[in-house]
Amino acid sequence: MAPIDSYLALVGFEQTGWGWLLLTAAAMTIGVSVCGFLTGTLIGTVITFMQLSRHLTIRWLADCYTTVLRGVPDLLVIYLFYFGGSALLGSLGGLFGYQGFIGMPAFLTGTLALGVVSAAYQAEVFRGAYRSVARGELEAASAVGMRPWPKFRRIVAPLVLRYAIPGLGNTWQLVLKESALISVTGLVELLRQSQIAAGSTRRPFEFYLTAVVLYLVITWLSSILFRRMEARTIQGTRRAL
Repeated sequence: MAPIDSYLALVGFEQTGWGWLLLTAAAMTIGVSVCGFLTGTLIGTVITFMQLSRHLTIRWLADCYTTVLRGVPDLLVIYLFYFGGSALLGSLGGLFGYQGFIGMPAFLTGTLALGVVSAAYQAEVFRGAYRSVARGELEAASAVGMRPWPKFRRIVAPLVLRYAIPGLGNTWQLVLKESALISVTGLVELLRQSQIAAGSTRRPFEFYLTAVVLYLVITWLSSILFRRMEARTIQGTRRAL
C-alpha cells in the first residue's frame, strides 16, 4: 500500500480509521475553547469596569488579577482548578458521608481555567479599546442629558467592541492553543485523541500531523470570522468617510 493510501486509511472514516474520533475531538476542542472564551469575556468585562473605577482599591485589585493571571503558567492554573475543585467536591461529599475521591469534571475545569486566564487578557483589550474612544463623543452624550446606561449601550459599548475585535481575535487564538493543555485532566480533545491514536497504532507522526492540520483549519476559519466581524463593525465609519 502506498504511503498516502496508508495514511488516508489510518485517518479515514472506515471502520478501522480514526477520522470520526478525531473530528469529535476537534469539536470538543472548539466547544471548550468557546465556553472558556465566553467565560473570559464575562469576567474580563467586570475586571475592565474595576480597572476604570474611581476607587484606588478596586483598581488595585483589578491590576493584581491581570498581573497574576498573565504571569502564572496556564498549566498551573488548570491544576489548581482541577485539584482544588476536586478537594472542594470531596469535602462536600464528606458532609453526606461519602469518603471517596470526587474528580472535578474535565470540561468544567477547562472552561473555568481558560476563562479566568483569558479574562486577564480580554480585560486589557477592553481597557485599551475604551481608551481609544474619543472623549468628545462621550461629552456630547452627556451634554444632551443622556443617562449612563443608555450612553453605555448606544455609544460606549459599540465603539469599544469595534476597537476590541482585533485584540479579541488574538485572544481567541491564544485560548484555542491553551485548550490543548486541558488534556492533562482527561478531557478527550484533539491533542488527547491524537495521543491515544498514536499510542494505539504506534504511528505518532501521522496523527500529530493531522492534529496540526485540524488546528490550522480551525484557526483559519476563526480568522475569517473575526475579520468579517471587524469589517461589519466599521461599515458605518467607512460610509461616513
